[in-house]
Amino acid sequence: MLQITVRAWLESQRTLVNASLQSCLLQKQLNSWHRNLSTSCTRCSKSRRLGHKRNISEKKLTKYFVDHRRVYMIAGKGGDGISCFLSEPRKIFGGPDGGDGGNGGDIILKVDRQIKSLVSIPSLYRGFSGEDGGSKNCYGAAGKCTYIKVPIGTVVKENCEVVADLNQHGEEFVAAYGGAGGKGNRFFLANDNRAPRTATLGEPGQTRTLYLELKTMAHAGMVGFPNAGKSSLLRAISNAKPAVASYPFTTLNPHVGIVHYEGYEQVAVADIPGIISGAHQNRGLGFAFLRHIERCRFLLYVLDLSLSEPWTQLEDLKYELEQYGKGLSKRPHAIIGNKFDLPQSKRNLPLLKERVEQRIIPLSALTGENLEELLLHLKELYDDYVKAEEAQSQKPVRW
Repeated sequence: MLQITVRAWLESQRTLVNASLQSCLLQKQLNSWHRNLSTSCTRCSKSRRLGHKRNISEKKLTKYFVDHRRVYMIAGKGGDGISCFLSEPRKIFGGPDGGDGGNGGDIILKVDRQIKSLVSIPSLYRGFSGEDGGSKNCYGAAGKCTYIKVPIGTVVKENCEVVADLNQHGEEFVAAYGGAGGKGNRFFLANDNRAPRTATLGEPGQTRTLYLELKTMAHAGMVGFPNAGKSSLLRAISNAKPAVASYPFTTLNPHVGIVHYEGYEQVAVADIPGIISGAHQNRGLGFAFLRHIERCRFLLYVLDLSLSEPWTQLEDLKYELEQYGKGLSKRPHAIIGNKFDLPQSKRNLPLLKERVEQRIIPLSALTGENLEELLLHLKELYDDYVKAEEAQSQKPVRW
């Protein structure tokens, strides 16, 4: 009778333990389901948010555009040579068989048209070192070359001197040479030295500090004072999307738009910010973006016709460019009178034509009025540039 009671008690305890284990397993499974559900919901919400990204403000866009960078480069070290002797059955004194070390890897700048800024370039690069030599006259493998992709129009300077001007797609410049590999004792074998034990170490790679400076490569550069409507005009004639708003503000980084014509011809137009009175003295944004005008083949002066005495804008712009670079204001150009849809602009246009002898293109970037005349004149400037480059046996820049 006692054995039956103990057996029943053990069975009841076993049943309780199994029930508790099952409840624990069930709770763990529910928790895992809950985690999976929450993770999937988070992913779904992220995917839904990706389709409706908020527009990035002009202030935040500045951190994505970097036009100058100081880079410290250390090329790869050469591999060491080895000192050893061949010893095989029936060939005990086989002589020296130490191989040479591999050369260190170079650091090369390569132009890529897909890169638009220097923001992705870190401040330090180390090349790959070569491998050491081996026995049986085996040479060490050379270190791989390190390629740094830079945008078109990158100028490389060292000690304030220009060492490279990269303005063609695919162009390369060896910024730092790798060290030569060391020599194994096989290299020193001679008639008077049949058992050399000398091996040399690999040379260190070249060390350089270079300054990369980006100058925007564009056919035409739009020059004008803040709030003249340059960004709105660029949006109207190309697919570029610079920030614009109904209130006045200043563009903080250059934008390049492509104007398409028949025959697959493309003209690149750049919106150059930073031009104010005294910009050549480094006022305002100063020299930060004036250098981008140097690469433009012709200029588009954008004037605000709604302001009184608009001809003074043209005089001040030419003065600033001439003070920054001699002859810069004398490049082929066109004069654009923007905001022609405003009543005061229509009154100021005849006054501007009396003061300026050159052709003036009045238009409105907001309403699209008279944009066709600008596009036709832009094509004429581009054709003249291509003919001039071909006459000088130079390859014109094409997009």
